[in-house]
Amino acid sequence: MLNINFTPFPNLETERLQLRRIVNDDANEIFALRSDTETMKYIPRPLLQTKEDALEHIALIDSKIETNEGINWAITLKDEPKLIGLIGHYRIKPEHYRAEIGYMLLPEYHGKGIITEAIKEVVRYGFKIMKLHSIEAVIDPENYISEKVLRKNGFVKEAHLRENECFEGRFLDTVIYSILNKH
Repeated sequence: MLNINFTPFPNLETERLQLRRIVNDDANEIFALRSDTETMKYIPRPLLQTKEDALEHIALIDSKIETNEGINWAITLKDEPKLIGLIGHYRIKPEHYRAEIGYMLLPEYHGKGIITEAIKEVVRYGFKIMKLHSIEAVIDPENYISEKVLRKNGFVKEAHLRENECFEGRFLDTVIYSILNKH
């Protein structure tokens, strides 16, 4: 079984990005991300209502890191410490050597290849450091942009689950993409 340990916190770096720990000072940006109906369009989670909600969300992220259940990074540009997005490994299943990747980005940074760059690094970390065998991404079937980004990163469609989630009284389909560690 996998032995996952996020202490000390692993800061990651790519050509343009710094992936760092999320801190309370990021609350305004977390709020901007998770209270925006457009950004949250394909994420079946309640919208944040207040900055207090954002701080609670940060505390939840921290508790998952402390217990090695999940990890989230703040996506920042190298020359600018402001959080512009989130990316992480969720629902880690150590017994199956598998985790789920998730990500979101502030709308003004869309279309610049930022998520693609961040995914590459987080997948590399998942395979090389965490020793995962597979990484999945669970997306809304209508989230074509996310689908394109996943395909570009070598993920393949694994399943289309019909009405397998209920959110706000509606049943939603989900599509699972995955990538295997071939090394």
